[in-house]
Amino acid sequence: MPEPTPIDKLTEAEARAELSHLAEVLAAANRAYHTLDAPEISDAEYDALKQRNAAIEARFTALKRADSPSDQVGAALASGFGKITHAVPMLSLENAFEDSDIADFEERIRSFLGHSGSLAFTAEPKIDGLSLSLRYEGGHLVQAATRGDGAVGENVTDNARSIADIPQTVTGAPDVMEVRGEVYMSHADFAALNTRQQEKGEKPFANPRNAAAGSLRQLDAAITAARPLRFFAYAWGALSAPLSETQFGAIARLQTMGFKTNPLTFLAESPDDLLAHYRKVEGLRATLGYDIDGVVYKVNDLALQARLGFRSTTPRWAIAHKFPAELAWTRLEGIDIQVGRTGALSPVARLAPVTVGGVVVSNATLHNEDHIAGRDAKGNPIRGGKDIRVGDWVQVYRAGDVIPKINDVDLAKRPADAPAFDFPARCPECGSEAHRAEGDAVRRCTGGLICPAQAIERLKHFVSRGAFDIEGLGARQIEMFFHDRLLPIRTPADIFTLAARDRAQLARLENRDGYGKTSVAKLFAAIEAKRTIPLDRLIFGLGIRHVGEAAASLLARHYGDWPGFEAAITAARPGSPEWADLTAIDGVGAVLATSLTEAFQNPAERAAIDALVAALSPQPVEKPWLDSPVAGKTVVFTGTLERMTRAEAKARAEALGAKVAGSVSAKTDYVVAGPGAGSKAKDAERLGVPMLTEDEWLAMVDA
Repeated sequence: MPEPTPIDKLTEAEARAELSHLAEVLAAANRAYHTLDAPEISDAEYDALKQRNAAIEARFTALKRADSPSDQVGAALASGFGKITHAVPMLSLENAFEDSDIADFEERIRSFLGHSGSLAFTAEPKIDGLSLSLRYEGGHLVQAATRGDGAVGENVTDNARSIADIPQTVTGAPDVMEVRGEVYMSHADFAALNTRQQEKGEKPFANPRNAAAGSLRQLDAAITAARPLRFFAYAWGALSAPLSETQFGAIARLQTMGFKTNPLTFLAESPDDLLAHYRKVEGLRATLGYDIDGVVYKVNDLALQARLGFRSTTPRWAIAHKFPAELAWTRLEGIDIQVGRTGALSPVARLAPVTVGGVVVSNATLHNEDHIAGRDAKGNPIRGGKDIRVGDWVQVYRAGDVIPKINDVDLAKRPADAPAFDFPARCPECGSEAHRAEGDAVRRCTGGLICPAQAIERLKHFVSRGAFDIEGLGARQIEMFFHDRLLPIRTPADIFTLAARDRAQLARLENRDGYGKTSVAKLFAAIEAKRTIPLDRLIFGLGIRHVGEAAASLLARHYGDWPGFEAAITAARPGSPEWADLTAIDGVGAVLATSLTEAFQNPAERAAIDALVAALSPQPVEKPWLDSPVAGKTVVFTGTLERMTRAEAKARAEALGAKVAGSVSAKTDYVVAGPGAGSKAKDAERLGVPMLTEDEWLAMVDA
């Protein structure tokens, strides 16, 4: 298959447009996979898109978005479960696809640490299941939580107690120990479960991963107990005492406590050893009796792991080497156009159901109109220039357990009367013009808030897990209220007038199907509780394009409270001090700043924002680093650091509550300058910003 436009050939405008599209596609994929247990794109497609996103960001560093897919973990939680905040975040893993990626992985580690000595790794199969964290206190299992969004998971303690592989008590463990691993289902147990489902007239599961996830996330623990779930332990979270000095030793200790660990876990002395083990596991894959989708490599020395630390969503000391994709042919029966909350028109392929690697799939994303037409954003041919038409036989690929991407078209089987697909120039939901801006890969509805599809999706976003997370007001209820004649919810502010409007109605909500006095009281109480909301959740909940959870957190931390944020964004214009301050935030670029300020300048959007905030009490950002001498300070590192790498210095500063910027401005508090400091040191002198040596900086933060 022809490659997309080489990244080194992209213009800045093309890169910006592609990063925007990738952010939307990958966010939707995360929600489908993690929250709904109903994936919509294949593992292979997801990995390829995320890899391309990272490569574009690496070349165009200034264009990295604050809602970059590189900074996302998991997705919103499903409703119905209690929530558990992880003492140590449950992060995802960086992916590798080529042998050369493994050599690069080792080189990055050595460069980060300045390490030239021996470096050992562990290698273990990457189980295709559902991540679970088990907390033991005094040797007793006290709680179990899914990964969720990485910071907060679902409380599935009762369900986890029913899994035979999970010990209820352990001996020889630290007083506090969080064991992490994967819940999965064997192929044989999966087949038997589906036989029982069909005998009862119920829908069979698509694959073992979905069956395991659906079984663990049952509100009735008795259902989970009746399902054949298994568990492999491979990691840990909070510990009151270390398990070992090495990864391999810690896994062995978990095994002595009664946890099942994977017998193919291997200790390697070099990248060549890792690749040899990868080939061995790949060859055994079909005989294991459970699904795996790669091999995970980890630095063995736990002291080195601690020094390497974490990026925003992944550890620096681990990587997942993924297996290749799988292929199949099927007929394209239709192309639907879906409208998202930012107005993006997203084409979806409806496929004749086909089994790919043991999984039945019937949908695939088609990205945009260029992709359907057989060209990339620059007009260069993809798939040999073959367009995609309804009725075509198409080759699709997948890996793991999810839906595929269209890889090729068989022109010999194309119906003679099959017309080229005519991508709509008007929104299929509201009829507004669907405009494609220059340099943008996506066509967007211009209807804004008058478009019901956009309005509904923005409301769904507003009540989502990372935003206001209102119990009892999920996606289904939002759709119902949006179309309701008596108690409509058309804007976020309408949510907070719902109780008052209900009291004024003759036909009360409690008298409707699905509601009663108790459920209505709970809903109104849940809404009332969200009038007091953390600043970052409010900013994220506004649903402004490009402002994801990571960006909202950066903005909240930078401005501190709503009045400061609102005043700065209202006043920000290119060339103004407020604009310079906004774009100087590490992780906030011109694209995000433009989107944010345009939303505040748009009369309809601003009216909706003001009406919402008038009903709320936004909470200023808490200061968890009150005893840190650099909390809230803006720091710039320049020159060569001699006692730590630049990456280590940045990670440590941010962990202490400092803001690390890439350029020096009047708002910079300190410039830490090593040998070879150049223009940034001169800027600091010109602006009167204090300059510190590396030793002075370390003395300050260690004080």
